[in-house]
Amino acid sequence: MHDNAIRIVSEFRNKYIKLGDKILDVGSLNVNGCHRELLPNFDYTGIDVQAGPNVDVVVKPYDYPFPANSFDIVLSGQCIEHSQHPWRILYEIGRLVKVGGFVLITAPWQWQVHRYPIDCFRILPDGLVSMLTDAGLKVIACDISDRDTYGIATK
Repeated sequence: MHDNAIRIVSEFRNKYIKLGDKILDVGSLNVNGCHRELLPNFDYTGIDVQAGPNVDVVVKPYDYPFPANSFDIVLSGQCIEHSQHPWRILYEIGRLVKVGGFVLITAPWQWQVHRYPIDCFRILPDGLVSMLTDAGLKVIACDISDRDTYGIATK
């Protein structure tokens, strides 16, 4: 995880996450760092489409095995650009976050091709706002920081 992503997640943690919150990390496979390292002592579940480090539950794309409104916090960092249908990931995130819960999405808007296993999109703020809104979420903030677009939303 690069320094900018660490800063974004740390600021989000300090402002929006409280002890006792149930956290879901979508796309949690530890390739180069992970959110769990920044969220010790939290009820954290990492999901991904493949097994590996930091993955608690292997899921099918766009079909997560949790009831609606299951999580206080849903994070997804550097994941949605690797999906052929990133809006479908955000629909699932919108389904899973509790009313009053918070979502943090980060994705590159400017970066080299980095297939893992595919690399489909670069996400700009207006596109992320559109997808978050379509997923039934209210956008609190969305901007570019260094090479990342980040969005914070609530339900």
